[in-house]
Amino acid sequence: MAFTLAHPIHSELLIKKSRFLGCVEPMADRAAAQARVAALRAEHPGATHVCWALLAGGQSAANDDGEPGGTAGRPMLDVLRHQELEGVLATVVRYFGGVKLGAGGLVRAYTDSVAQALLQAERVPLQKRLTLACLVPYALEGRVRRTLEAAQAELLDAQHGALVTLRFSVVEGAREALVAQLGEVGQGQLGWLAPPEG
Repeated sequence: MAFTLAHPIHSELLIKKSRFLGCVEPMADRAAAQARVAALRAEHPGATHVCWALLAGGQSAANDDGEPGGTAGRPMLDVLRHQELEGVLATVVRYFGGVKLGAGGLVRAYTDSVAQALLQAERVPLQKRLTLACLVPYALEGRVRRTLEAAQAELLDAQHGALVTLRFSVVEGAREALVAQLGEVGQGQLGWLAPPEG
């Protein structure tokens, strides 16, 4: 089973006068990760490197940001994989202290920064969500919306035409019960844009 993190956790290591500021945090996708890394660069203009690793939605990425190849991003990514994490970004901001650490020292520093943060992190089981869409008569829209809210489904989009098109996501294990509830609430008047079983 894959896990994600409940919230961001930070760590700080001082190794031979270099400061390593680590962070692990939940992250939806690569675009969000790149935006976060850009924000870190802006927050730490004096930093020598901002290295990162991402596992999210089947996307993995690792960036050494100028450190010798394979000494930062890839080892950080390996830590995330070893912990069976998904939807997680690991970042380490390094302020160079004037003493070179060597390839082995860099690998240890970056993996330790991520590992230290993960020791304090709250892991939560990753629940796969499914996206469904249905057509709803205007008279039933309020009831359907309340049913979605009660089932903790996330309303993604509502379009108003001849009928209301509601697109929503639900935790995979709750799909069948929600579809049955909506069938009752909709009094046979709901139309599914994609089969609710798929």
